[in-house]
Amino acid sequence: MSFTDDDRPLKKPTHEIGVDLSLLSVDELKARIELLKAEIDRIEAEAARKASGRQAAENLFRS
Repeated sequence: MSFTDDDRPLKKPTHEIGVDLSLLSVDELKARIELLKAEIDRIEAEAARKASGRQAAENLFRS
């Protein structure tokens, strides 16, 4: 049984920092921008969560 392009599982979109962008289409570039924006949001949310936990711990030990 052979696989056609439609049968293959789709790879998750990724972006490698510093990769040559000249070969990508405008749609591919826009998709990467959205991917990176979502990743920034995820990282910021995690940083905020950790900062909140740290502040709570500092408040506990100050009392």
